[in-house]
Amino acid sequence: MDVHEPEVRSYNMSRIKSRDTKPELIVRKFLFNKGFRYRVNDKRLPGKPDIVLPKYKTVIFIHGCFWHGHKNCKYAPTPKTRTDWWQAKIDTNKKRDIVNYRLLRSLGWKIIKIFECELKTKNREKVLNKLIKSILQL
Repeated sequence: MDVHEPEVRSYNMSRIKSRDTKPELIVRKFLFNKGFRYRVNDKRLPGKPDIVLPKYKTVIFIHGCFWHGHKNCKYAPTPKTRTDWWQAKIDTNKKRDIVNYRLLRSLGWKIIKIFECELKTKNREKVLNKLIKSILQL
């Protein structure tokens, strides 16, 4: 059973943003401070990547652990109510991600994925420095 009334749960879910999330802003601010220039949510590309670096032909997806089914992550628990519905939704998200990645690769784009848990304070610096190295690799 859900700990919230349906109206409260509905309101909470409606407040979840799909763009300009905290993890996205962390990565964007870091890249900008390092001199990288990018586009945000470019609709011309499959999957509307969170960050597009045209100069490096690289796209970055910053995924929420729950919404994209990050395996073995404490931030991606299986809901206790409507479990089948949620699992189907998350599976659909993962399948759509795979299709978009294939399309982007066929167009010659390099793809970098970052999950929100990787940007928690203790790992952030290491992950962001690794991101720079990944972007600069050809």
